[in-house]
Order: sequence, then structure tokens, then C-alpha cells
Amino acid sequence: MISATWWLRTAAQYQRTSPAGLSSMHRPASATGEHIICSPQVWHFNFRGPDEERLVAGRERIYLDRFWNELSADPRAMMNRHGILHLLYARPHAIHDAFNQFGAFSQDAIDNKALLTKGKLTMPVLAIGAEKSFGTTMADDIRFVVRTFQMGVVPHSGHWVMEENPNATMASSWTSSQSEMRGCARGTSNRQPRCFLP
Repeated sequence: MISATWWLRTAAQYQRTSPAGLSSMHRPASATGEHIICSPQVWHFNFRGPDEERLVAGRERIYLDRFWNELSADPRAMMNRHGILHLLYARPHAIHDAFNQFGAFSQDAIDNKALLTKGKLTMPVLAIGAEKSFGTTMADDIRFVVRTFQMGVVPHSGHWVMEENPNATMASSWTSSQSEMRGCARGTSNRQPRCFLP
């Protein structure tokens, strides 16, 4: 998720114009981003500090299982795939760092607002959400920072689109990168319902 802000900064700094894609994340400082941060489903965004780290220490598997249970389309598949991930989070400082990445959202929001004063990005963007997660929220969010974008929703997927439905995610990305995004940028896309010029 932090990559959303990094991507916006990089695109603006280097005046990138080639197509890019964002998937299953929110942009801090957006209206939807503010709503998401307050959602009980993402309480982990504000769960950090020494006491929180002590609560999770030795219980990393329980902490991570909660993500698969609540944020994926098929929790069993995600648990089977990432069953040893908790061992990485049990390493020294790992849970501290994991918690604090969400603490950067406040600064990201400030930085994003500053970037927007310079105008919208000119590169075409593919905003991919997941059927069981962000859905069309990605497109609703990104329309405020880019001039041209396309929307995609990955079926049978929760938050982890590449892990849960890699074929649909790659197909959507490949199609857009090959033709639709370029057509959208020129105003010649044959798939107007998915091509937005806000």
C-alpha cells in the first residue's frame, strides 16, 4: 500500500508518461483512503507501538491468519500458500517494521496533497480492484490524481489479487498494457465503458 504514494511521487518526479498499474490498495489523503483507514476491517492500520508488539510476539501466526480469514476470497488457499510466513514475522524487528509501515500513512497523506497541487499525472493508469476487496474503489480513488485511467476488477479474489487469481490479474494487466491503455490515452479505445477521461 505504501507503494501507492511512492508510485505517485516517482511518476511526478520523472514525468513518466508510459502506462502504469495500481492494484488493491488505497491512496492516503483521498476521500476513500480516509474512509478505509477508519474501517474496523483494517484496524491494523493503527495497531502499532511497544505494547502491540508484545501482544503479537509469539503469536505471529494468529495475527497473520486474521488477514487471510478476513481479507481474502478463500482463506484456506491463502493459509496453505503462506503457512510459514509467520516465521518471517517472528524474526527480530520484523513485526515492529511491519506495524510501522502503516504509520507512514499520515506523512503519505501530506505528501499526496502537495503532489496534487502540481496537477494530475498525464500517464494512463490501470486501476485494478478485487471482487471481494476494493472492487471499483481503486478507480474511484485514482480518478482524482490522473487524467486517463482504466478500471479492472479481478473476480474470485480478495486483497491479494496476484496470489488469489494470478491469471485474471495478468490477463487484465497484459491487455491494458498492450492496447487499451494506449488507445485510451489517444481517445481511440474500442472499450469505452472501461476507459475514463475525467
